[in-house]
Amino acid sequence: MQITDVRVRKVAKEGKLKAVVSITIDDEFVVHDIKVIEGEKGMFIAMPSKKALDGEYRDIAHPINSGTRERIQSTILGKYEESLEEEEPIVVDEM
Repeated sequence: MQITDVRVRKVAKEGKLKAVVSITIDDEFVVHDIKVIEGEKGMFIAMPSKKALDGEYRDIAHPINSGTRERIQSTILGKYEESLEEEEPIVVDEM
């Protein structure tokens, strides 16, 4: 499995949610709404989820093993860091 595309949409408001990401796998399958979250121990991803009848959130798409999760997470966080570096600096006119 190869992640062939990562699209990062940064979130402008303050808070723990930093971006929402879509990934394409093998140029054939897309997973939308993966969240980049800033936690107490650093950045991590949360897979797309849905609220169940019991009030719990359950992933609707997720990797089967920890190695695949780690590969997806490191790829996404790498692209997120790149997107931060591409930001245009804000120019403020001084009067």
